[in-house]
Amino acid sequence: MEAAAFYGFSTLAIVAALFILFSKNLIYAAFALFLTFLGVAALFVLAGADFLGVSQIMIYVGGILVLLIFGIMLTQRAIKDDSPSRHNRVDVPVSRKVWGGLIGFGIVMIFTRIIFSANFRMSGEAVSRKSTIKTIGVELMTTHLLPFEIAAVLLLVALVGAAYLALNRNPAK
Repeated sequence: MEAAAFYGFSTLAIVAALFILFSKNLIYAAFALFLTFLGVAALFVLAGADFLGVSQIMIYVGGILVLLIFGIMLTQRAIKDDSPSRHNRVDVPVSRKVWGGLIGFGIVMIFTRIIFSANFRMSGEAVSRKSTIKTIGVELMTTHLLPFEIAAVLLLVALVGAAYLALNRNPAK
């Protein structure tokens, strides 16, 4: 059952990533990116890294992808043909498609050679299935407390600085 879930989520992530690659509509590509992020998060959970899976969903799906979709929706370039089917479209010259295809094919060949020449035998003992959240929480609050607090203070300073920069400094007269 675990192997079927792995292959299912891997297929979801790969197919969605290929859809992003070949899509000409940016909104469709952003929604395919959502499926890719969910597939990768599910693979993290299957690998026993549930904290990374939840972080993937919270940070990438909940934050970055929403900002990306708003950015796509709020910025549109001027188009001569103003039909709704032309909005948020990406047109790529043929020469870039050829070079991109050649470079991509070369990278796929390199990765294929690496995969087939690798030794994928298990060494050591089997990994026990336990949650990593408690371990990460205990480490952050004991051994790594000072770096954790420094990061929190830096984020607070960045938030206050962003709020200050966002203020309207020119009051209406």
